[in-house]
Amino acid sequence: MPALFSLLTATNRRLICLISSFWVCFICLSKKLFLAIPTSSLVLHHLPPSPSPCHLNPSSLSTSSPSPPSTASTALPTTASPARSGAMADTAMPWPLQFLLLLFFLAAWQDTVAAGVPQRDIDILLKFKESLSASVIGADAALHNWVPGSNPCRANITLWAGVICNLDSSVRGVQLENMSLSGPLNVDALVGMPTLRTMSFMNNSFQGPIPDVSKFPALRSIYMSMNRFSGEVPDGMFAGMAWLKKVHLSRNDFTGRIPSSLVNATRLLELRLDDNKFQGPIPEFRQPGLYLFNVSDNRLEGPIPIRLRKMSAKWFAGNDNLCGAPLSVACGFPKKYSRALTAAIIMICIAILLIIIGLILIFYRRRKEQAQPSRLPSSKSMEINQVQADKIPPAAAVVGATSKKLPKDEQGKLIFVKEGMVKFDIQDLLRASAEVLGSGSFGSSYKAILTDGPSVVVKRFKEMNGVGREDFHEHMRRIGRLCHPNLLPLVAYYYRKEEKLLVTEYMFNGSLAHMLHGNHGANVPPLDWPTRLKIIKGIARGLSFLYEELPVLNLPHGHLKSSNVLLNYSFDPILSDYALVPVMNKTHAAQIMVAFKSPECTMHSGKPTKKSDVWCFGILILEILTGKFPANYLRQGQVGTDLASWVNSVVREEWTGEVFDSNMKGTQGGEGEMLKLLHIGLACSEADVDKRCELAEAVAKIEELKEYDDGSTLVLSS
Repeated sequence: MPALFSLLTATNRRLICLISSFWVCFICLSKKLFLAIPTSSLVLHHLPPSPSPCHLNPSSLSTSSPSPPSTASTALPTTASPARSGAMADTAMPWPLQFLLLLFFLAAWQDTVAAGVPQRDIDILLKFKESLSASVIGADAALHNWVPGSNPCRANITLWAGVICNLDSSVRGVQLENMSLSGPLNVDALVGMPTLRTMSFMNNSFQGPIPDVSKFPALRSIYMSMNRFSGEVPDGMFAGMAWLKKVHLSRNDFTGRIPSSLVNATRLLELRLDDNKFQGPIPEFRQPGLYLFNVSDNRLEGPIPIRLRKMSAKWFAGNDNLCGAPLSVACGFPKKYSRALTAAIIMICIAILLIIIGLILIFYRRRKEQAQPSRLPSSKSMEINQVQADKIPPAAAVVGATSKKLPKDEQGKLIFVKEGMVKFDIQDLLRASAEVLGSGSFGSSYKAILTDGPSVVVKRFKEMNGVGREDFHEHMRRIGRLCHPNLLPLVAYYYRKEEKLLVTEYMFNGSLAHMLHGNHGANVPPLDWPTRLKIIKGIARGLSFLYEELPVLNLPHGHLKSSNVLLNYSFDPILSDYALVPVMNKTHAAQIMVAFKSPECTMHSGKPTKKSDVWCFGILILEILTGKFPANYLRQGQVGTDLASWVNSVVREEWTGEVFDSNMKGTQGGEGEMLKLLHIGLACSEADVDKRCELAEAVAKIEELKEYDDGSTLVLSS
């Protein structure tokens, strides 16, 4: 019946009340309609005397609920005197009058409910909309029906978007979910709304610090998941919120510790903090009704509180330093002994272990020195004046001026790390026909044609003493395990304190630098657009593989440039000289390696990061597209005019056609894709590290490129 009246307008409800009143008076004047009331219907109590027979006091109306009949009462006959029955018949209210009075009061009640939200609450909501419109993108469109002169609620029916209503037309909550809102969020305008119990801003793009909800002590639920809130949550944010039951802050960028004020929310039932960057230990939550507690994928550490140890293990996953049940990671040994005694025992054990290891190494080294050559050939005796030299005597290619053959018992040993390769030793390399490939920043490179095997490249390093012998062996084995179509496999290596040799496979088409800038004659045409796109995609895949397989290295490559990109028979790119930063001398690496020439190192005297490799990749993309050699590789001082700056200036002046290599063929129909790739290169070579494109995003955009235009538009996040 209330639902029926809620569909009527206020004028219709008042008309019903007026008609009902006239009908009641008419019935009172007609004695013929007075009938005895059934025992289960509404009755009137005895009315006080009044001068008018139609005088009714509505406050004297009451309802008597029928009680279920008992067996004892039904067995006895009911007797009543005629006088009493007649009196009851005279004072009883007939059923039409009861129905009309019911309509009268329902209409009056519904009219009261329809009066709507208090004007104060409407003003607060409109003020909140005004504050959102000033700072939040999309607020006006999402809250288009929040207009003055209208009501947000009719009973519990919501008339304004994002408003939750109570049965009495008061505002229970604000629920602005899935509205594509972005910008900073301030909820101070909602202060002063006494019936507000819930706030939800889920699945938007709000940014900045968390809104101050401490000004709403009566809140029951707070939902702010799936946004871009960041920063620390104040420790006392939830103090005094005794009625708080649900807090959802997942999938944001919050940092710092979990607020301890949540521990004092005694009625807390649900807490979701997953997919953030919270640090430190988990506070001692003891709420008896807490049944959902998700802190997965954060940076928390320490033991899990006892109250939470029976919950699901997946709610604590992704925190490397958490321990204890329900995780399978133990929290260490019990503190049975004092810290001083434990430390002393550990030190003694370490000392004994080091003595044993030292004795073993001394014994092993003495035996190995007997099998090593007394002198490894020096690269100083070599004269390297050209990129490719004619065939030279086999032994002289490595030994130089020393033509004396080493005694067999003094020969060193090559350590092979690639499976399936034909094994050979130092003497086989000395006997092989050899030619000088070039002299790089690290040392000289030779091509050796084995008598009974394939052609290999031997590269000599003299500044590779960044780690000790055992660490060097372990790192070479790690490099040898890498396997990818766009990585040059390490075949074997030779270790000596003064210098090292790395043996790799030989690539037929030489380096990308030679194809772009060398004088390769008319027999080898310049690289066309489809080939250059293929090369860039291969480089991106190889670099992405290094990032995945060597996540602990700040510079998975460290020396990415065109001369370290080799080309096989089908012009597929093969990356070389990767992952060598950990074993290089730090001073030499800072002067020579390309990653150390990135703006964050040269302009700000900082240390290289994983984005330094991204910068190298961006410069390489620009070099391939423009055909110009980057000045960054030759510079060891301050940053001057480089390739990225030149490309930026040309693009800014809208002379884009002058950027691309004039020798690049096959560009017709692909200008749009070439321009997309140029913008990717500029995004990767951005001087500001924070604005520089992420490698994963750059690789994904490059994989989408085609040889010819498809009309799509490139979108890169800053």
